[in-house]
Amino acid sequence: MQRLTVELGDRSYPILIGDGLLRDIGQHVAPLLKRPRTMIVTDEHVAKHYLLPLGASLGAENVSFSSLVLPAGEGSKSWAGLARLTEWLIGEGVERGDHVIALGGGVIGDLVGFACSIVKRGCHFIQVPTTLLAQVDSSVGGKTAINVPAGKNLIGAFHQPALVVIDPTTLETLPRRELGAGYAEVVKYGLIDDAAFFAWCEDHGAALLAGDSAARARAIAHSVAAKARIVAADERETQDVRALLNLGHSFGHALEAETGYSDRLLHGEAVAAGMVLAHQFSAANDLCSKEDAERVRAHLASVDLPHSLASAGVNSNGATLSGHMAHDKKVRGGKLPLILTRGIGQSFVTDAYGLDKVAAFLDGARNTSPTG
Repeated sequence: MQRLTVELGDRSYPILIGDGLLRDIGQHVAPLLKRPRTMIVTDEHVAKHYLLPLGASLGAENVSFSSLVLPAGEGSKSWAGLARLTEWLIGEGVERGDHVIALGGGVIGDLVGFACSIVKRGCHFIQVPTTLLAQVDSSVGGKTAINVPAGKNLIGAFHQPALVVIDPTTLETLPRRELGAGYAEVVKYGLIDDAAFFAWCEDHGAALLAGDSAARARAIAHSVAAKARIVAADERETQDVRALLNLGHSFGHALEAETGYSDRLLHGEAVAAGMVLAHQFSAANDLCSKEDAERVRAHLASVDLPHSLASAGVNSNGATLSGHMAHDKKVRGGKLPLILTRGIGQSFVTDAYGLDKVAAFLDGARNTSPTG
């Protein structure tokens, strides 16, 4: 087992990574509980694989639990999903000292974290991520939220978990498409500030997606360590350090909004296309080389991830897509900070480009073939 820490003073918390941790999770959870009881929230896909093993591990430590199984997918990360969850927690008699377990991917983690930030003015929660995307990104850092028609993650709060437990063996039951969506977030850590890790992804990404356990372990540990370091330096995204984690997200969220936050385009798939667009926009504005932008596109294409508007299934004009971006929660003084790049591993934040210029770029990208 590997143990990392998100250093946040008296709110610091451990991240445990290791094969088989789900079977032993009770011994890590029990010491945190003020009473031998917890609540588990999961979705219908994850429940059939991991709810019983998790419950058995808790039972071995004499911890009782109740569970709520929600529909899988982004639809649960909504006002309706939040209402159902918060009412259930209250009905179960949740106390402020309790720890609620989020068992699942990013949707479950975001939803449970937000619910726990507001129920009785805040209770604790534990992240048990079962998707690659959640294991390398969303389970760490305390960003919690739901989606609304105007945009993704617009209603939320910073609420750090008390513990993150990552068992890479849960990826064995993950569909290939979900695994690919998570891999996009792995690549992101190389593109932000670690060119050597991006090169590692180029060499090992296909093996990771094919089931190479060593490659998966390396990717998870490296990504989580990078995320923990960035969160510790800028927890609430006030210094533009944590904002770099949004590479590809401003473009990607617009694509998600245009596809209705549906299975037409998974979050990680949208981020993949968004990262390509961010690099192409940078190249179009002479910030980075066209060769670097093509390198990013080529790698994501090689692992069957969306790498253009067309391959993301989006044919909307630039005005429509930039209109979604105008609702981005990062807008400041009417300007949208974009994460752009000077080259592989050289991302930075800027608000020098208006949405009219972004719209014109997207119109051009719309008329470009998926390989261009």
